[in-house]
Amino acid sequence: MERTIISFDYAIKNILRDKANFDILSGFLTELLNRQVFVQEILESERNVQSELEKINRLDMKAKIDGGELAVFEFQFFDKIDFLGKVLFNACSAVVEQVSSGDVYDIKKVYSINVAYFDMGAKKEYIFHASLTEFSGIHFDEAIPFSQNLNPKFLSGGIHPEYYLILPNKFDEQMRGKFDEWVYVLKRSAVRSDFTAAGIQAASEKLDILKMTPQERAEYKRIRENETSRKTEIYTAELKGEAIGLKKGEAIGLAKGEAIGLEKGEAIGLEKAVIKAYKKGHSIAAIADFTELSKDEITQILKKHELIID
Repeated sequence: MERTIISFDYAIKNILRDKANFDILSGFLTELLNRQVFVQEILESERNVQSELEKINRLDMKAKIDGGELAVFEFQFFDKIDFLGKVLFNACSAVVEQVSSGDVYDIKKVYSINVAYFDMGAKKEYIFHASLTEFSGIHFDEAIPFSQNLNPKFLSGGIHPEYYLILPNKFDEQMRGKFDEWVYVLKRSAVRSDFTAAGIQAASEKLDILKMTPQERAEYKRIRENETSRKTEIYTAELKGEAIGLKKGEAIGLAKGEAIGLEKGEAIGLEKAVIKAYKKGHSIAAIADFTELSKDEITQILKKHELIID
C-alpha cells in the first residue's frame, strides 16, 4: 500500500521551510549523507527571489544543518545545457555568502544536492557523488587535506563542497539502500507503507495531498498543470526541430545523391567512349585528345576490360 504525497520539489519550496516539518528534510539528508543530520534553519540566499518568473536565478532551498554546515537544493525538470554550471554557481554562492568583507574565511562545508529529471547521459546509475578532499602531490606521493586546519586529527571533514546528483527517472526501483526509498519518493511522489528511511513516514503524513485545504490543493494543481504545459511545449518544439532537420537532411541527401550519380554517370560514359574508340582502331594518344583523359587513365580502363594485357 502506498500514499500519494505532494511532489518533493513543491514541498521544498513551499512546505518544508516550516520548522514543524524540519524532521522530513532532516531524514532526507540523514539517509543521503549516511549520518545523523538535523536541520536547524532555512536560510535565504542573497540570490533568492520569490517571483516564479525569476526561477532561473533562484536557488530552491538553502538549509543550515548541525555544525553550521549548509545544504543547498536544486531541482531541474528540463534539460539545460548550463545545468552543471548552475550547480557549481549555487555551491560557490553558498560559500561566498558565508564571509563578510574583512572577516576571516571561516568556511563551513556546503552539500550541493541536485535532482534532475533527465538522464544527463547516465546509462544505469541514478545517484552520483563528487568531492575534492585533498591536494595531491604531482611529483611525490603526498597529500594535503582541503581543510582549514592542516592537522587531520582535528578534522571532521574537508571544507570543499560535496556534490550529489540524483536522477529519479533512471531509478529502477530496486532498493539497494535506505536512501533509495527517498529516490522512489522523488520519482513517484508516493510513500509505501513498508518504507522505514528516516523522515519518510513523516513525509507520508505531513505531505499527504488529501490533507491539503481546497485552496492549497487548487494552487498545487495549477502549478502541476503549468509544468505539464511546459513539458508539452518543449516536446512540441523538439518534434518541430526534428521535422525541420529531417527535411533539410533529405534535401541535402538528394543533392549529394544527384551529384554522386552525375559523377558516376560521367565516369561510366567516358569509360564506354574509350572502349568504343579503341575497338575502332584509334590510338591511346588520339583517345586522350578527345576525352581529355591522361594516357595512364585510358590504359587503366583498357586493362580493366582486358583489352590490353600486361
